[in-house]
Amino acid sequence: MSTPPEPGEGRREPGPGAVLGERRQLINLGYRFLGSLSDAEDVVQETYARWYALSGEQRAAIASPGGWLTTVASRICLDVLGSARARRERYVGEWIPEPLPDRTEWIGGRRGDADADPADRVTLDESVQMAFLVLLESMTPAERVAFLLHDVFRYSFAEVAEIVGRSPAACRQLASTGRRRVAAARSTGAVPPAQHAEVVRRFRLAWEARDIGALIAVLDPEVRAVADGGGLASAVPHPVDGRESVARVLVDLANGVSATDDGPGVAFLERTVNGQPGLVAQWRGVTVAVLAFEVADDRISRIWAMRNPEKLRPWAV
Repeated sequence: MSTPPEPGEGRREPGPGAVLGERRQLINLGYRFLGSLSDAEDVVQETYARWYALSGEQRAAIASPGGWLTTVASRICLDVLGSARARRERYVGEWIPEPLPDRTEWIGGRRGDADADPADRVTLDESVQMAFLVLLESMTPAERVAFLLHDVFRYSFAEVAEIVGRSPAACRQLASTGRRRVAAARSTGAVPPAQHAEVVRRFRLAWEARDIGALIAVLDPEVRAVADGGGLASAVPHPVDGRESVARVLVDLANGVSATDDGPGVAFLERTVNGQPGLVAQWRGVTVAVLAFEVADDRISRIWAMRNPEKLRPWAV
């Protein structure tokens, strides 16, 4: 009488291509979980380190390498999210998610590198728009992971439960809470991309002209502007509310740069930021700020300005 084979017995260890082919999915997942490309890359590196720490027999016994990698990466993200709250309490100034250029302009974290692996590109869609990423910051780590895994990445609640370490019913509730947060915060006056781009263009022209009146006209009365310098670049340390206040801060910034600049000055470039029209400010050819916008009812309602040079790495020329 023959002995029944053990699970995985006779199965070949997955080849490197099958495993490394999951990198794009893991980067996409990690970026949405953490709001940071560098943190997402660290998570993926740690995930692969754990995979290759397994023996060949252990790897061969895993029926779905992609599922294993996703589970491990998600659990690492949960741990990172737990510690991130403490880190951000010590962060200098406001913290906002790391902005990303359009996927046609960025490959593997380096623009213009034709030899980089296209699998490293982060897919840009509604779930990486800046407003969405900022909203995710209001969720608990468990809510965020359960909501993203189910509603964005389409994992079943049974699969989410295995990753989060809670019951499927609990994960369903976590995702539902996250969904309600999104529904409550979603702008009712969101505009089509072309209209969004036109509003951003009007903003750029008004800012370049230091025209406070024109800036006020393009800003929502309740606009809020948030800047992230991380203690490494000058930035207003707290959110600025109201269109008159925001307009004056913007003009003061432009005038301040002009007063100390003996070169060609600041250039404002219209670029895609997290899948939507945004602006890039370059001084002497170096990217010094990336701005993302939320537009509602033909006016800008939110401005997120990234000044932290560590978060501008994907924008380096």
